[in-house]
Amino acid sequence: MTAPLRLTLYTPSGVVLQAAPVRQAIRRLSAQGFDVTLDASALAKHQRFGGDDDVRLAAIHRVAAAAPDVALATRGGYGLTRLLDRLDWALLAHSVAQGTRWVGYSDLTALQMGLLAHTGAPSWCGPMAIDDFGRDELDEVTPDCFREAMTGELEAIGFRTSAGWDGLVRRGRLWGGNLTMLCSLLGTPHWPSVPGGLLFLEDVNEHPYRVERCLLQLLQAGVLAQQKAVLLGSFSGWQKSPLDRGYDLKTLWAYIGQRAGVPLLTGVPFGHVPTKVTLPFGVEAELVVEGRQALLAWGD
Repeated sequence: MTAPLRLTLYTPSGVVLQAAPVRQAIRRLSAQGFDVTLDASALAKHQRFGGDDDVRLAAIHRVAAAAPDVALATRGGYGLTRLLDRLDWALLAHSVAQGTRWVGYSDLTALQMGLLAHTGAPSWCGPMAIDDFGRDELDEVTPDCFREAMTGELEAIGFRTSAGWDGLVRRGRLWGGNLTMLCSLLGTPHWPSVPGGLLFLEDVNEHPYRVERCLLQLLQAGVLAQQKAVLLGSFSGWQKSPLDRGYDLKTLWAYIGQRAGVPLLTGVPFGHVPTKVTLPFGVEAELVVEGRQALLAWGD
């Protein structure tokens, strides 16, 4: 009989306001067969953070030293950028070599980007404890996809994309995450160079003009032109303005796609939404499109 995967919940970013969603997440993850441990400082509070910088830094290093099968963040928010210059990247990479899968999204993009930049080690973009497993109603797709990714069963995901890309085949390193977080790292030592990559992006509470501004920054910095394709997840939570006059995400994608000169594919089920897949970060993957059906595969 296979031993259950050891999963540790820790808080590297924003404060956990209430313990109840964490307890709910522990019950649900345990029901999925994970052996769940809650880090000693996971419920610490300091201003808007899950403990002061030293507490959160120690938590990350403590989890890395223990090297569980899965290191799952309780939530994102903000806070990891404060820690990037002090993180022991070699220790984190050693945990990955021992089998640890570091999982999260949103603010966790900073950790994933830094890990790839400093060590080349992969991680996983996927759900978090409170946002997903601790919510009132558990999504049907998210937990199964997460479990299969963590056990190695998941090697590809499919999604319906925009028209016009039938027959497209691209291969490259899969990377990306939260667009705002990516742009905040551009020009820092924590930015990985990924020429010929498959860049996937998502964001929340950002009006299309703010999304455009970030994409133009990546374009003008030469990042977009280096990619084989750009994969767009959910850009949710923004409010329309009377000033838009027909300007929306669809017109934004058309504009950036024309400027960038690389394929921009919408529809990736990932972002600040209940239904999200779990994607590897920093590994070689292949994108194949037939009609409007896209397949993103990373298995051997």
